[in-house]
Amino acid sequence: MSAFEQAQKDVKTLSHRPDNDEMLALYAHYKQATDGDAHGDRPGLFDLVGRAKFDAWSALKGMTKADAEAAYIKKVEKLLAADRR
Repeated sequence: MSAFEQAQKDVKTLSHRPDNDEMLALYAHYKQATDGDAHGDRPGLFDLVGRAKFDAWSALKGMTKADAEAAYIKKVEKLLAADRR
């Protein structure tokens, strides 16, 4: 199992849900690592969650898969460390 796959499992063990900004960062880095640059149409004006997710992912345009995986892993490690306090 890769460190990226392990981080995906580890994040599910947190005792509390990360805040919205942390969730968006995790989502965006996961999508960039697994799907590459954002594609498709930006969600409509009334889909606030969809737009936020798309915008967060779009902001990572050009980031390599390896860099996105590393950023995701680092974010999960930070969340786990804060969760243990």
